[in-house]
Formats: sequence, structure tokens, C-alpha cells
Amino acid sequence: MVVKIGGAKAVDPAGAVGDVAHLAANGRRVVVVHGGSTVVDETIERLGMEPEYVESASGVTGRFTDAETMEAFTMAMAGKLNTELTALFREAGVDAVGLSGVDGGLLSGPRKSAVRVIEGGKKKIRRGEHSGRIESVNADLLSGLLADGYTPVVSPPMEGREGDGGVTPVNTDADRAAAAVAGALGADLVLLTDVAGVYADPDDPDTLIESAATPDELDAVEDAAEGFMGKKVMAAKEALSGGSGRVIVADANVRDPIVAALGGAGTAIERSVLGDADGDDAEQAETEGETA
Repeated sequence: MVVKIGGAKAVDPAGAVGDVAHLAANGRRVVVVHGGSTVVDETIERLGMEPEYVESASGVTGRFTDAETMEAFTMAMAGKLNTELTALFREAGVDAVGLSGVDGGLLSGPRKSAVRVIEGGKKKIRRGEHSGRIESVNADLLSGLLADGYTPVVSPPMEGREGDGGVTPVNTDADRAAAAVAGALGADLVLLTDVAGVYADPDDPDTLIESAATPDELDAVEDAAEGFMGKKVMAAKEALSGGSGRVIVADANVRDPIVAALGGAGTAIERSVLGDADGDDAEQAETEGETA
């Protein structure tokens, strides 16, 4: 299975670390993917810059990552967060290996150097962007580590391929990175966040949507998903289209969050929601920045 641990400040990874340790000790192969939006913003501010978020032409909000921001992003994600989380897993008895998406070409795709954004109600082109859309996953690298008993702990940045054949580390959304990994491995995906799942009324936790198994039920989930949850539902569709059998959006902060999700907590989205779709998701975000 693939477990994505959210990067918002409100997400405590301790429960997920304990669950992965339990699952790994019982022979379950797990890949962990993590975000880090809060720490990235804090690092950017510590360096005297301001985090910048933009709205894409399709209405998705994401981080604008220029060259200076990309340096801070890499420091925070691959340098600090990935190392610290790997250390937590190893302390818990997990034989964890930290990887960025650049390592071994784990997450790879063309670099996007310009994005279409909405500013002041007008569509504009912003250049100097360092982001990318994942087109390939080195599943052999992950499978080899898993077969040898290791637990990969994966974070952005990804490998951005330049038009001249060069390689540049670039930003990519961590939820969608987890979706790409789950699809490539044909694995179930658990997206851990700071709420119990997708709510029919985003302001009312009592309206949790427990499952979606048909295209109509998926439509209801998509209609209900607002803000950051919209990207998680988009990632869920991409994972299922790529080969994942099930995606669960669940609360990271409950006791034994992964075990709880596998036992029925959260919002479970089944592969059957795709109906007769051929797996192509035409609804792609223009901005690929990591937000959670």
C-alpha cells in the first residue's frame, strides 16, 4: 500500500509512523509519501521571502515556485522533512530509506517553466516556474527496495526534464505524487490529512461521505470537495486511473490512523467509480505546486 502523510501543521505523523511499523513488522509492504507545505512556507519566510500562491486558469490554487523558492523548497522537503521523517520511522524499528523524486529518476516528467494564472480576474502567463507533471515512476526502484525489506519514504521534488535533455529538480504536488506511485505499483492509497474525510457539507463533520463506488457517487464527492480537498479527490481519480484499486481519505490524527482507514474510517473511493472510463483524466491542474 501507499500512505501519504499530509504536510499541514495540523497533521501529527506519530500515529502513521506507529501503524507503518506495525504493518511492516507483519510483512505488509508500504511506501510512504509526504508533503510539507507548512515547513516550506516557514523556510521561505526565514530566508526573507514571501510564499506565493496563485490560482490557475482551471481554478486550482498552488504554489508559484521560482528559482529562489525552489531552493527553499528543496531544503525543506528533501533536506529537512524527509530526513526527519525517515529518522522517526527508523526509531520505530522500520528499515526506512528516504528518497526524493529525483533519486533514481523516481518521479519524472517535463518541467513546466510557465503557468497560466488568474490575476485580478484576468488570465496571465507567469514565467520562471519550476514545477512539473509526473509522467513516469521508477516502480522497479521501489519494488526492489520493498523486496529487500526496506520502506521507502518519498518526497518531492521530482525530476524535471528540460527540452535540451537537462534535468532540474522541480516542485510537484505531494498528493498527486502519491497517486502516481500507487498507480504504478497497483497499490491501495491512503491519503492522511487533518480532517475525517470528504464532507458533503464542508463545514459540517457530521456529513462525512463514507464511500463512493459508482460514477454518480464520485460526482457527489467531487461536488463536495472544496479547497485542498479538491486536489485530494483529483489525486484519488489519478491513482485509480493509473491502476490503484482503492483510495481512502482519512484523518491522520486519530489513534492508529492507517488501521482505522483500512477498517472503514474516512472516505473510501473504489476503482468502480471510473465506470467505463479508459483511465484518462482530462481534468488536469495548470499549477502543480505542493500544497499539503
